[in-house]
Amino acid sequence: MALVSDNSTINHGGIDMIKTIVTLAYCALVAPLAFGQTRSHHKGTTTEQTVTVTGAIITAAEDGAAANYQPAKTLIIRQDNAAKPARYVLNGPGHVVNKKGDPIVTAVQPGTRVRVFYTNVGDQRMIDHVVVLN
Repeated sequence: MALVSDNSTINHGGIDMIKTIVTLAYCALVAPLAFGQTRSHHKGTTTEQTVTVTGAIITAAEDGAAANYQPAKTLIIRQDNAAKPARYVLNGPGHVVNKKGDPIVTAVQPGTRVRVFYTNVGDQRMIDHVVVLN
């Protein structure tokens, strides 16, 4: 009787070994699918296109103080080194910011020190943005 008992133990151990081998083989087959990436086999045509970018180029910046009289859509600055005030045209939103770059939503008060960044368009100076210095 001892032989039968030992024999069943050997068979039971063989089944465990087969289960382990089958499990490992299954994992080896499934693992690449779980971690794999899909591949795109898209073959397209490449074309070149010319892109033209247009925009205002800031040509200068000048410092001065805002004048007492400011007509609509215009900023008049008394420059430190000029005999007469300079006139800048505000066409559009005309961003007015402080030194940090935060927008200022109130009117520029007379005597306020500013730096005007502008572009020459014909005989007009078009404002890009204004930095309030004080």
